[in-house]
Amino acid sequence: MTGTVETRAYDTSSRRARAQERRTRVLDVAWEQFRSQGYAATTVGAVARAAGVSEQTIYKTYGGKAGLVRHLRLRALEGDEHSEPAERRSDRLRSNPDPRRIVAGWARLASEVAPRVSPILLLVRDAALTDPGLQGLAVEVDDERRRRMRENAESLGRASHLRTDVSTEQATDVLFAVSSPEMFELLVIRCGWDLPRYATYVEDTLCAALLPG
Repeated sequence: MTGTVETRAYDTSSRRARAQERRTRVLDVAWEQFRSQGYAATTVGAVARAAGVSEQTIYKTYGGKAGLVRHLRLRALEGDEHSEPAERRSDRLRSNPDPRRIVAGWARLASEVAPRVSPILLLVRDAALTDPGLQGLAVEVDDERRRRMRENAESLGRASHLRTDVSTEQATDVLFAVSSPEMFELLVIRCGWDLPRYATYVEDTLCAALLPG
C-alpha cells in the first residue's frame, strides 16, 4: 500500500515537473520569436512547432498570443524561483521609516526588474497600435502599473514622507513616469546607460521631486 502511494506521489510530481518544463519552453520560444520577428509576424502555430506542443495546448493554456504576452510579463515580474516577486519586495520596502531608503530600494528594484519587464511592456505598447488583440492588454498593464504607483504614493503620504507641496496624485504621476518602460528605453536602451547609473537617476529624481530637502 505504501509503495503504491509513493509511486502515485512520484508520478504526480513528475507530471507537474514536465508540465512546468513545457510551460517554460513555450514562453521562452514565444519571447524569442516576438523579439526576432515582432508580435504581428509571430503565430501561435510557429510557437507551437518550435516548442514541440500543439496549437490547442497553447490556446488552452494561454488563450492565444495576447495570453502568451500576459504570462511573459507575469513571469518577468516574479523573477526566477530563487527570488522574491518584485511586487512583494516593493511592498516590504514601504515599512522603512527612512523615506530615502524607501526610494533607494525602489530604484534598485527598478534596475533589477526593468531589463526583464520593460522590453515586454514596450512590445505591448507598439503592437497595440495595430493589433486589436493587444489593445485591451495594453490598457490593463498601464492601469495596473499606475495602481501600483498610486499605492506607493499613498504609503509615502500616510507616513508624512511627501513634501507639503506634493499631492498624492502628483506623486503618483512622478512615480508612474520615472518608472516607465519608456524611461528605461530612452536611458538604457537608446542612450546606453548602465543599470547602476539608471538606478541612481531614478533615486535622485524621485527624492528631488517627492521628498523634503
